Amino acid sequence: MAALARWCVQRRLVTVLLWLLALVGIAAGAFVAGSAYSNDYKVPGTESGRATELLNEGFPSLGGDSDSVVWHTPSGTVRDSGVEQTMTRTLDRLEELPGVASVSGPYDDGGAGRISADGRTAYATVTFEHSGKDITSGEAEAVVKTAKAAETDGLDVELGGSAVELSEPSGGHTAEIVGVAVAAVVLFLAFGSLAASLLPIATALVSVGTAYAGIVLLGHVMTVADFAPMLGLLIGLGVGIDYALFIVTRHRRGLKRGLSVTEAATNAVATTGRAVVFAGATVCIALLGMLILRLNFLNGVAVAASLTVVLTVAASVTLLPALLSLIGTRALSRRERRRLAEHGPEPELPTGFAARWSAFVERHPKLLGAVAVVVMAVLALPTFSLHLGTSDQGNDPKTSTTRQAYDLIADGFGPGVNGPLTLVTEVDDAQDRLALDNLGSTLRTTEDVASVSPVTYNQGGDTAFLTVVPESSPQSKQTSDLVDRLREDVLPRAESGTSLDVHVGGVTAGYDDFATVIVDKLPLFVGVVIGLGCLLLLLAFRSIGIPLKAAAMNVAAVAGAFGVVVMIFQWGWGSDLLGLGSAGPVEPFLPVIMVSVLFGLSMDYQVFLVSRMYEEWLETGDNRRAVRVGLAETSRVINSAAVIMISVFLAFVLSGDRVIAMFGIALAAAVALDAFVLRTLLVPALMHLLGGANWWLPKWLDRILPRISIEPPECRAAHERLAAVTDAEVADVLAEEERQRDVRDTTG
Repeated sequence: MAALARWCVQRRLVTVLLWLLALVGIAAGAFVAGSAYSNDYKVPGTESGRATELLNEGFPSLGGDSDSVVWHTPSGTVRDSGVEQTMTRTLDRLEELPGVASVSGPYDDGGAGRISADGRTAYATVTFEHSGKDITSGEAEAVVKTAKAAETDGLDVELGGSAVELSEPSGGHTAEIVGVAVAAVVLFLAFGSLAASLLPIATALVSVGTAYAGIVLLGHVMTVADFAPMLGLLIGLGVGIDYALFIVTRHRRGLKRGLSVTEAATNAVATTGRAVVFAGATVCIALLGMLILRLNFLNGVAVAASLTVVLTVAASVTLLPALLSLIGTRALSRRERRRLAEHGPEPELPTGFAARWSAFVERHPKLLGAVAVVVMAVLALPTFSLHLGTSDQGNDPKTSTTRQAYDLIADGFGPGVNGPLTLVTEVDDAQDRLALDNLGSTLRTTEDVASVSPVTYNQGGDTAFLTVVPESSPQSKQTSDLVDRLREDVLPRAESGTSLDVHVGGVTAGYDDFATVIVDKLPLFVGVVIGLGCLLLLLAFRSIGIPLKAAAMNVAAVAGAFGVVVMIFQWGWGSDLLGLGSAGPVEPFLPVIMVSVLFGLSMDYQVFLVSRMYEEWLETGDNRRAVRVGLAETSRVINSAAVIMISVFLAFVLSGDRVIAMFGIALAAAVALDAFVLRTLLVPALMHLLGGANWWLPKWLDRILPRISIEPPECRAAHERLAAVTDAEVADVLAEEERQRDVRDTTG
């Protein structure tokens, strides 16, 4: 690491130019190639997946994306001549637009079912030539603009569907700008130097920008979800600024100790840079753990997020030291440079609140540990009511056209029309046809079924489907129960004595199958991620207790974050106030991605906190001093890093995307709990209680384990002086308590 840092410092202009060329080159390639994202939730081997395959094979014309145009009149009916003429002309114009295959309206033959019972709401179906992932935003915007042009004071027109979402205005780059601005303020308050505060941000922006463009290109070679770039941006900005913060902090400490700019930058990368690489590796391992689930949808997300982390780590240990050498001593504030000139070199000592808090934890480990456990347990309780399911356009903000179209259809035709179930089967003979006709009658009398369409056969007559409209919304547990009832009870009885094999598809069925597959594989996934993380910590800290505590803390952080997500998104506590739409289920893929990201981020603080304690333990063999000094020295940096990461994550609530907002709030909650409750409260409290057992490792295991070092010790004299100062702080606090006790005990 030292050699790499020295090369980057000596050739700083070359290093900066190489990074800028990579950014510009990859961004240009992404611009030329364009995006090719795909939200493909299909899971091979599931019943809904088989239903989709049969439908595409038997009815190729249904392969295009279908969206809805909904209109409502508060007075009169949609059959009034003025309304009918206006909307008929509009539907004709829509059918002539590029990319539109057909339009089916309520005024066509057989379209009476598209007009509500009160006659005030009607809808038409716009079928595109391609599936949602192949529809351009221009095609979608043309449909929305043409339909919206029909609106008058007495006629509301709204649109719904996945293609229409392409035309919905996003939050733009507001989230990124706000997050970076808050991070800049925190960094300036922490460093007091404008130059030093801008370097972590510049490093993160270059690396994350390169990764963002790389993810765009990645979408052309594998399945990458449309939210993967934003997720990568969210993670990259958070960890990138944090990693750079740790290195800049060590660099500034070296300058205060009298090292030259080159020596300080090299030493920072050789010491803290190694911890950054180790922490980044744990994040990537946690993210790539999603590959064991063998789901194409998650593979792309895992690789995209890991690419972002790899580039942020690379920039932190190459681009950042080059930039540090360019700004020279301006990494220190004017006051710090003046003090250095007047008083000479001196180490940065943990005084004030950091040292007093460390002493406070040392004196009250049982009480503070109990408080931390209670807080985490209360926040984790909502996790037990976690409901995985489809978050549809009924959860969009109330001002969006997709949400208003959804509500109009639900009010006029029933909530189930927004997410009908599709029953598909192969047909062999007349007996199968008769059974299908009878199945329609059976389904109409089934509980929670609102209506059933006639059976539709393909041209060859060997495939058929019928549509079942539930009484409840697509995201309702009642609809999920109906899917189970059809699969386990109704359909097996109808298939008896025939060659029929009816498969249930549709939005709800697809999400339920996806959630089932993920939940079944979740124990293996979590076990692998925890196991690999513990193995890395075991090698780094030569201890059984440290990895086990880290695993427990990570699980606690994940559970607490899930509890916050359930309260806001599933229970709806403040979701409308935050502009996140109404309450609804949690996306089925969210637990896996969140576990990966949260385990990785939680390891970061564990590594930076415990590595400093481990240094002191190796030098003194005193556990109390090791914990006290480690917490006193690192808590301020960890808290500053946490505030930055929380600010960046929370800013993504402004993105306007419900899924990204879910990730943002979950990650912000996890980092807050991890930094302020677990790492600076519960972990040191437990380490004080366990004493020397923290560092126990069987001798036979110690002999066979390879030896790696995260952050080699600095000058022993500096560490001894550091320990002496924190010991003095503890003595001052204890003396103050003794004086206060004497005063209270003195009689009047």
